Amino acid sequence: MTDRSAIKSAVIAIGGNSLVIDPRHQTVQDQYLAAQVTCRHVARLITSGIDVAMTHGNGPQVGFILLRSDLAKACIHEVPLDSCVADTQGAIGYFLQQALQNELDRLKCSRQVVSIVTRVLVDPAVVAFESPSKPICPFYSESDARRLEQEQGWSVREDSLHQWRRVVPSPLPVEIIEVDAVKALMERHFIVVTAGGGGIPVVRQEDGDLVGISAVVDKDRSSALLATELDADLLLISTAVEKVALSFGTPEQRDLERITVSEAMRFMSEGQFGAGSMLPKVEAAVQFLRSGGKAAIITSPEHILESVEGRAGTWIVHD
Repeated sequence: MTDRSAIKSAVIAIGGNSLVIDPRHQTVQDQYLAAQVTCRHVARLITSGIDVAMTHGNGPQVGFILLRSDLAKACIHEVPLDSCVADTQGAIGYFLQQALQNELDRLKCSRQVVSIVTRVLVDPAVVAFESPSKPICPFYSESDARRLEQEQGWSVREDSLHQWRRVVPSPLPVEIIEVDAVKALMERHFIVVTAGGGGIPVVRQEDGDLVGISAVVDKDRSSALLATELDADLLLISTAVEKVALSFGTPEQRDLERITVSEAMRFMSEGQFGAGSMLPKVEAAVQFLRSGGKAAIITSPEHILESVEGRAGTWIVHD
């Protein structure tokens, strides 16, 4: 499906890194200004008549909170990781809600934007808890990383650039706990900001209670699950580049306009997409389509509307 007229609802996933343009622009005000830019493009899509749920990443923002917590632990209690995710849902949800509402008001659009603190159920038995892999927090030298590993009980890992970071579990999402609330709001044509940072990870105890855990959930995976549970027509993942590419960053780079699920699977098996960049986005798009979704798009914020109209971005469709 590449027919704009067939798209009535969409889940749009905004990267947390898109709110931090560079190391010189990391303040709260800088992040809000970045949110404004993205929301201008999302607003254009909404005014074209599409119902939207927005998700967002939170990698840098969780790192900021954990660093503050670590620096201040001699004076005040530390912040657990699940609470950090909740904190970022509130702050980034506020940025997106306010920036998008202001833009819709300027466009004389009567739609209202709301944010939902969202929990995501994960399976405590999965391998992600045995082998933490998701990097968070700043970069460290190996000696500092090893020291923190001993002092704090962290898991640390060296990346491909020989830099060291703390890593935490990143289990797959199983269920969006608040999905019925999101559905109810979208049926009344609210724009909903939800599942921020992949959702607050929770597990269900034997007595049925839900409790938070120290982990982070991949935002793109949760967005794919949300789009499936909402029966959305489209999953749109916003990232730093306009199109998915083969041989990215080389003289042989080839941008992709439209690929099928089987082609995406083949490219992934060939190692075409970086594990920390494009791979989880393509995986999420394939997950959505295999779960009954109609189409997925990967593109940059400034090309959101043009991508839905078929004039930009990379469409991933059924075979």
